Amino acid sequence: MTEQPQQPQDTPGFPPPPGPSPGMAPYPYSYPPGAPAPGPYPGAYPPPPMPYGGDYYPGPGQPARNGMGVAALVVAIIALFGSCSVVGGILLGVVAVILGFIGRGRVKRGEANNGGIATTGLVLGGLAIVVSIAFIAFYADAFNKYGGQDLMNCIQNANSDNTKIQQCMDEFQRRVETQTGQTATPGR
Repeated sequence: MTEQPQQPQDTPGFPPPPGPSPGMAPYPYSYPPGAPAPGPYPGAYPPPPMPYGGDYYPGPGQPARNGMGVAALVVAIIALFGSCSVVGGILLGVVAVILGFIGRGRVKRGEANNGGIATTGLVLGGLAIVVSIAFIAFYADAFNKYGGQDLMNCIQNANSDNTKIQQCMDEFQRRVETQTGQTATPGR
């Protein structure tokens, strides 16, 4: 006893489903009418549940906070150019080193992605400090070589007498000119 599948009855207001074209097999790529559609593969995992927002894919993460690494590099470059002065090299070099350490900390925490730039700023800031200290040592040696200590003693002995202080400065200038073989530029 086999049951024949029931043909869908025409519903009022809807046309009947189209039949197969002449000369073609009925429903060649689909399931016959009235047959149930196949379900998921046996043993397949169900799809993950949708999140509350309705979107399956999460939005972009937080933007990278690369400002400290870039600032460390910029300040370190300025410090290198200004390393012939104490303020330019040492002060800005220390600032660059601090900013470089902060930038490296952000990279380690995953907040930034410019670890190389932060490290470069840190290294160049340290180099600016070293170069500035070398310039300070050079300046101090040159000052003492050309009689800077004598100038300081002369100014201390002059107290606040401006004419004696000017004589001390003139004597120091003559000493520098004779030792270097160069005269000072007029107007300075």
